[in-house]
Amino acid sequence: MSLNSIIIVSGLPRSGTSMMMSMLEAGGMRLLTDDSRKADEDNPKGYFEYERVKQIEYNKSWLEDSKGKAVKMISELLRYLPEGYFYKVIFMKRNMKEILASQRQMLIRRGKPENTISSEKMAELFEQHLRDIKTWLEAQPNMEVIYINYNEIIEKRREEELERVNLFLGKRLCVKKMIRVIDKRLYRQRK
Repeated sequence: MSLNSIIIVSGLPRSGTSMMMSMLEAGGMRLLTDDSRKADEDNPKGYFEYERVKQIEYNKSWLEDSKGKAVKMISELLRYLPEGYFYKVIFMKRNMKEILASQRQMLIRRGKPENTISSEKMAELFEQHLRDIKTWLEAQPNMEVIYINYNEIIEKRREEELERVNLFLGKRLCVKKMIRVIDKRLYRQRK
């Protein structure tokens, strides 16, 4: 992997992107983050976000600072990544019912109204988005993608999944240190 590549950790909200960022950091990767969003009950180990990512549609200047680093970006924003950079995308997948339950619990904790859309409709919209973004990613000549399953890391094949990530990123991470980050106590929305 070139040091000029930008590693993007992406997926739907609540799909395990913060956990992956934490594992990458433990494994020896440099991250592009800030402290704008503090750890809380929903993500006790932190969110690992970089606030400027949310403005990528209008401001891409921060991308120069992300070369050779990992940065977190929800999948909806991937389409705004400009040409001129090479991106290695780690796309997190998770059981849809767990994603919806986790989002619902987070809204309740924050005192915000739950979705006015039914879980079934929300799942349908998310599934369509995932199909669309996968098709789009496959057509991008400056992007390479690996799909990593949150449930597999938590429950079954953590070492195999993280070895895949390590190979994808040029075998420069310490998988044993990445595994130590996994905290099954934080797997609260099992389906």
